[in-house]
Amino acid sequence: MMDVIRFGTDGWRGKIAEDYTFDNVRRCAQGFAEFLLAGGLGGRKVVVGHDRRFDSEHFAAASAEVLAGNGFSVLLTDGPSPTPTISFAIGHEQACGGINITASHNPGTDNGFKVRDSNGAAIAPDKLKQIEAAIPADLAKVRHTPFARALEQGSIRTFDPAPAYAEQIRRMLDLDALKRAPLKVLFDPMWGNGAGWLDRLLGGGRIEIVEIHSERNPLFPEMLRPEPIRPNVDAGLRATVEHKADGLIITDGDADRVGFGDEKGNFINQLQVYGLLALYMLEVRKLRGAIVKTLSTTSMLDKLGEKYNVPVHSTGVGFKYVAPKMIETDALIGGEESGGFAFRGHVPERDGILAGLFLLDMMVRLERKPSELVKYLYRQVGAEYFYDRIDLRLDPDQPGQREAAFARVTAARPESIAGLKVTARDDTDGFKFCMEDGGWLLVRFSGTEPIIRVYCETTHGDKVRAILEDGVRIAGLPRG
Repeated sequence: MMDVIRFGTDGWRGKIAEDYTFDNVRRCAQGFAEFLLAGGLGGRKVVVGHDRRFDSEHFAAASAEVLAGNGFSVLLTDGPSPTPTISFAIGHEQACGGINITASHNPGTDNGFKVRDSNGAAIAPDKLKQIEAAIPADLAKVRHTPFARALEQGSIRTFDPAPAYAEQIRRMLDLDALKRAPLKVLFDPMWGNGAGWLDRLLGGGRIEIVEIHSERNPLFPEMLRPEPIRPNVDAGLRATVEHKADGLIITDGDADRVGFGDEKGNFINQLQVYGLLALYMLEVRKLRGAIVKTLSTTSMLDKLGEKYNVPVHSTGVGFKYVAPKMIETDALIGGEESGGFAFRGHVPERDGILAGLFLLDMMVRLERKPSELVKYLYRQVGAEYFYDRIDLRLDPDQPGQREAAFARVTAARPESIAGLKVTARDDTDGFKFCMEDGGWLLVRFSGTEPIIRVYCETTHGDKVRAILEDGVRIAGLPRG
């Protein structure tokens, strides 16, 4: 028997050469093929793409071989491609789904296997379980066609998803107006798939794009991992000041998440960014529609929902929850705490490139620098909000540690946290303790990594550390 493969919040991830092997990738691809065949989709197109991690192009080719061996017509990207271009290509090419070889923001030691539906969206949890169940226990039931033969037969074709995606972006906002803006922007694609994209879309005009970390380097130097949070963004923040740029746009390793920095080298966190993007849609572009958020993101969205009379829907963590809710409600915007945001009229999937462009457009239209935008947001929601998070790593040498921690958090019923009265508890996904100031503490067990995440948001800046420490005590795990 081979490894049992479980899909977490956003597919399957593993350590390269340990559990993330060619054999296991082929098994995953067979499971996805069986899922599509069971849905009556045999013979249809399937898009396969990959990021810049170690051997990703070869893992993608192995996946394509399996799909071809199961009778599908495979469209394989001709190079590393941002996740949003892959998601858009699925709909544009009228494919029935897609596979993306990427571990997104994980450390360089990891790789991953994401699956997408015919909308280019994350697949709902109940259907992920069906894919898991269809993964064969060994290679005997994996069907494949060797790559060279599949190319010759036409069951695998390579293609460039970039031109169609670029045209879509031009439909989503006025790029010419951005090109004329007298701005200098620092862009950090974190050695990943977003490299070159801001210049591709905005180059040739007055706006100046200065790009760092643009080469392929699977080790991701100058950062712990290609995730657009501190300390990974610190090099980009320093470069923003050094280049005297007006702001910083950051995309993660596969460019589906965005980070933002101000002209002074200060990081604008993911919750602030979501507030800014929602305000941009509602106030600057005068659009209306539902907001979909995970329970781990900002309460500022509820304030904006009240102010602009639009519904706000809360879901579990991950776009496998956000995307279906966006489709159901025809939502204006959907997003999560990790910095992933999706927009109506596009694909119901995270797009760090488009989100970054919207932030630049907000700067231009309101004639405000990033630090001024944050102050403007706080005026609209009536308070200043503070956010932070701690990741507690589970020890693989301590069996039962996760289960014991889960039992402790399940049983926790604190009357107050950091001196603030607990007013409600939400167990939708993890354990969220709502507090009297409208803030919250969330203790959540990651679905993709051996980590317990402790998050908080509050209007009391002096209580952030105390709230997080209370969360650590509830989990009962040592820091580090």
